[in-house]
Amino acid sequence: MQAKKILAGFALIGAIAFTASGCAGGSNAAGGGDGDKVIKVGFAQTGSESGWRSANTESIKKAFSAENGFDLTFNAADNKPEAQIAAVRSFINQGVDAIVLAPIVSDGWDDVLKEAKDANIPVILEDRTVSASDDLYASWVGLDFKKEGETAGKWVAENFGSKPTNLVVLEGTTGSSAATDRAAGFDSAIAGTDIKVLDSQTGNFTRAEGKTVMEGFLQKYGSQINVLFAHNDDMGLGALDAIKAAGLKPGTDIKIVTIDAVKDGMTALANGEFNYIVECNPLLGDQTAQVVKDVLAGKTVDKRYIVEDQAFDQEQAKKVLDSRPY
Repeated sequence: MQAKKILAGFALIGAIAFTASGCAGGSNAAGGGDGDKVIKVGFAQTGSESGWRSANTESIKKAFSAENGFDLTFNAADNKPEAQIAAVRSFINQGVDAIVLAPIVSDGWDDVLKEAKDANIPVILEDRTVSASDDLYASWVGLDFKKEGETAGKWVAENFGSKPTNLVVLEGTTGSSAATDRAAGFDSAIAGTDIKVLDSQTGNFTRAEGKTVMEGFLQKYGSQINVLFAHNDDMGLGALDAIKAAGLKPGTDIKIVTIDAVKDGMTALANGEFNYIVECNPLLGDQTAQVVKDVLAGKTVDKRYIVEDQAFDQEQAKKVLDSRPY
């Protein structure tokens, strides 16, 4: 009788061990976030060029934390495409389970994305997109940049399109999907109006370059400028400083329309120094982390996940400013 009990005990222990090994085995995805296996992720960020980018980085780091079952390797390429490609290659060589990429520019990704695919490492695009074949990446999580440009353009067209209006544009990083799509959306919205684009130059999404380019616009066109459209808040804030330094009143002498809706931009809007802001939500971390887990678990995912945006005028900005998380 005692021998039977001992044998039964060994059988039970063996069954438990078999069950445990069944849970822990399989692909990396099987354990991702469930405590069975830490998911190693490499994140190639563009840099730290703006308040939006900082909020986006923090969102990613929080979502891909150790507490959520991830081991995140972070790289910010300082807006240098060649450095970002090198970072992705480094992730491949490290044998990460997945790569999250916020591409600085759209082109030039075919080779390294194929290398990742050949290594069976899925790539999830975050924020911006690439021109490479969509079979080279698993999914994309981001915003509708073209719609953001259209929304900004419609506001300008509705408020200034029926009278001769001179406009200047501060573009984002040349070749980035955000800059290309926002420009296309904005241009389509003001087409057929009396709005004339005097000049359009890149400020690389930075406050410093936005100020420098706006200084050049003011020296060249002066009081001829009626409206400024900036592809992001930071360039608009830099331009705001240049406008003040020129003895003009931002929001009055020169109307300012931007995209992002970060705290500094919303504050300028609430104070009447900006006139309209289209939101670009930077909090993409949780959605991106879920897509990574689903991809690694072998689940079917959508090719595109678009996060909804809002838009604000001065009164709307005043109402929501204190509750903004970024």
